Amino acid sequence: MKLENLIEKYKKLPIQVKASFVFLICAFFQKSISSITTPIFTRLLTTAEYGQYSVFSSWMGILSIIVSMNLWGGVYMQGMVKYDNERQEFSASFQGLTLTLVLVWTAVYLAFRSFWNTLFSLTTVQMLAMFVLIWTTSAFNFWAGEQRVDFKYKKLAILTVAVSIMKPLVGIILVVFTDDKVTARILGLALVELFFFSGCFWQQVKSGRTFFVKKYWLYGVKFNVPLLPHYLSGAILSGADRIMIQNMLGSSEAGIYSLAYSVSLIMTMFNNALFQTVEPWIYKKIKSREIKEIANVAYITFAMIAGVNIFLIAFAPEIIRFFAPVEYYGAIWVIPPIAMSVYFMYVYVFFATFEFFYEKQKYIATATMIGAIVNVILNDSFIGYWGYVAAGYTTLFCYILYALFHYVFMRRICRKELNIEQPYNLKTILMITGMFIGISFALFLTYAYTAVRYILIFLLCFVVAVLRKRILGYVRELISIRKI
Repeated sequence: MKLENLIEKYKKLPIQVKASFVFLICAFFQKSISSITTPIFTRLLTTAEYGQYSVFSSWMGILSIIVSMNLWGGVYMQGMVKYDNERQEFSASFQGLTLTLVLVWTAVYLAFRSFWNTLFSLTTVQMLAMFVLIWTTSAFNFWAGEQRVDFKYKKLAILTVAVSIMKPLVGIILVVFTDDKVTARILGLALVELFFFSGCFWQQVKSGRTFFVKKYWLYGVKFNVPLLPHYLSGAILSGADRIMIQNMLGSSEAGIYSLAYSVSLIMTMFNNALFQTVEPWIYKKIKSREIKEIANVAYITFAMIAGVNIFLIAFAPEIIRFFAPVEYYGAIWVIPPIAMSVYFMYVYVFFATFEFFYEKQKYIATATMIGAIVNVILNDSFIGYWGYVAAGYTTLFCYILYALFHYVFMRRICRKELNIEQPYNLKTILMITGMFIGISFALFLTYAYTAVRYILIFLLCFVVAVLRKRILGYVRELISIRKI
């Protein structure tokens, strides 16, 4: 097909589909730039320095929830719908609330900075940069959310591309020409976000002509306080392992583990892309009580996510060689369990959607808190004996447990709200999951036998080639769903 024909077809697409396509491309671009520049930073930073930076990121993931209350998350999008006629004032007041929270917590930090610096093993400059990043990221997310609601994808795409390029570029320059390379890497992020994202704050405040509206502030606080255990536990579940590895084994081990974790999480872009495609459709089916139609789409996407993660596991040794020097090669043994965790990260949202739709915040928080607590306990028990590789398997176990709890809660909701009717067949889910885990471990066991691994990869590619027509049919089905 000629390029001109493709462009013409794109112009005829509905604005919703155009916007979704651009947002998807932006997400892939961000991940791609991050992936391309990772080999540069792993060669500029020692394993210890890379570990220190990763621990900073883990702490920021946890503290940003406490500081900003995650106001840019679900409550903001729900409020945009609830206060549709007052959207500009609502957005401006949320920007004001978040800035106020950041300033208050910054003051709390400065009053006892020696205590906090010791607790987090960070310097004052690094902590202040963290507060800047928490504010600028929130400011951008508010603005980006409004752009998505209005399908204004052009400005969002330009800003996303610019920041995605400038972050690593500024970071590389600072790291090369300074001695404190960890702080330089952090300041590179803070400076770029401050330059590009602060304008998002001023634009929304100017449009809304307000900073404080009592009812919006109360709405945001009341809605999100019950969800804070969920958000906080999720951050602990994804970040505590790196912090504990640094404390128990050292920064170098944390760096090796962090590389494996980061490489494995690249595949979450497929999670996000697929779920964003079907999420509105799922909510419509739940609302119309046609939940039986969700199953087939869920099974197709489960298989797709399993497939991309099998690809990552299959080529983990080669991928790590590309991403980092020999000091990081131990990371290959962590990729399989983390990649399998990514699969369960995707599966659980199909169960949790029912909890969000029927506003069962207690169920959501309970599942996440149990997962986080178990993760910390298992890490404390096994990292000391089995090293950083153990953290990969504790993460896998906890995400399996996480998905199981959400499945149980979903069944409970369906019995109460939908007269016992259930959307999924457990045997089908277990079959897909069992095949995925079996193939993943089979590939993992061949890491020491390259020839055997490539024979197995060839057989898998042969199966995919035989089933290609059916796979393309499933892809077309998903695209048709997005147009509904």
